Amino acid sequence: MPRYEYKVVPAPSKGQKAKGVKTAEGRFALTIQDTLNQMGADGWEYQRAELLPSDERSGLTGTTQNWRNVLIFRRALDTADARPDLQADPVVTASVAAPATEPEPLASPVDQPAASDTPHLLLVKDAVPTPAQASDTLTARRPGEAPDDDRP
Repeated sequence: MPRYEYKVVPAPSKGQKAKGVKTAEGRFALTIQDTLNQMGADGWEYQRAELLPSDERSGLTGTTQNWRNVLIFRRALDTADARPDLQADPVVTASVAAPATEPEPLASPVDQPAASDTPHLLLVKDAVPTPAQASDTLTARRPGEAPDDDRP
């Protein structure tokens, strides 16, 4: 499936003067034609023109909505020219090589420390608040402060 790169440029708002073109419509058409030809020479394919809203500041705190005409172009990306963020994930597509050495054997249960020697279990247990501690946290009491009757 081909991938595309898009480019959006503002549409010209007024026509340029040219020899032999007398009307405003002709000048405007010539300006659009020149823009399309210039983008086509750079490899961009014209897709469409859009009228899109644009919120812009007006004054210190106000905003106004202006409508902008833009021209949308696209071109196909080659796999060599593709942006890195659009390419496939190299971890997924990479081949897995066999390990050069054998893995180390797992430690035997005798080498494992006993459950009583693992202080991290106590830390996990202490990290879970008791219902009284959770209630103090929810009602914004200081630790050790007696609960008020009017507090929920």
